[in-house]
Amino acid sequence: MRRRPGIGGLQNAATARDQYRLLGENVAKLRTDLMKEQLATFRSQLEDFARKHKNDIRKNPAFRSQFHEMCAKIGVDPLASNKGFWVELLGIGDFYYELGVQIIDICLATRPHNGGLISLEELCKILAQKRKGARETVSEDDCLRAISKLKVLGNGFEVISVGKRKLVRSVPTELNKDHNEILELAQTQGFVTVDEVQRRLNWSSGRATDTLETLLKEGLAMVDDGHRDGRRRYWFPCVSSISSYAGSDSA
Repeated sequence: MRRRPGIGGLQNAATARDQYRLLGENVAKLRTDLMKEQLATFRSQLEDFARKHKNDIRKNPAFRSQFHEMCAKIGVDPLASNKGFWVELLGIGDFYYELGVQIIDICLATRPHNGGLISLEELCKILAQKRKGARETVSEDDCLRAISKLKVLGNGFEVISVGKRKLVRSVPTELNKDHNEILELAQTQGFVTVDEVQRRLNWSSGRATDTLETLLKEGLAMVDDGHRDGRRRYWFPCVSSISSYAGSDSA
């Protein structure tokens, strides 16, 4: 028959548990302090790196993208505020603020044409036209970072993926799975027909027509009825090139 531990044994066990707990807390604190010290060192080194390469960061889009990745790995966001070290040294906050304003301008100017949905590629192309003569070359990565800061404006201004293409949405219209499938289908030639949607997506005529008419009503599609075959073509400017943009002059 096993004997129960006496009062002294219970006290010793409780003391041991307390000691283990304190030891664990001390080890955790040491690790936390060490991590904080390492992060502080990394931040200091990052600031030194930024000072040394500030011209490359401001003028070279690829270098700027790599710099942002370095910042993200240690929890530094140079775009989080328009004040402080990063803005004073690099002017990064001002750069992305200016870029955001220009992106809004392009989205508003092209909205009557595309319904508030424009490909990221087309947006960057127009932005490059507007910024002719500017010191900094702008990349798609820069556009994506600027757009991410526009989310504070509420619904709209976000990047969505349709197939292999990225589209920038600047209106609160929500696109569902059916809408996305039609937009992806239209990427081949810029338009679709009801018959094509039925055949390629295996939809009923009613489903295809209802979805296309919804996109037309939202301003995301345009119709072309001038063909000999009598089939209405639904064109999608957001997946076809914008050849005439009145706001392409320098900002």
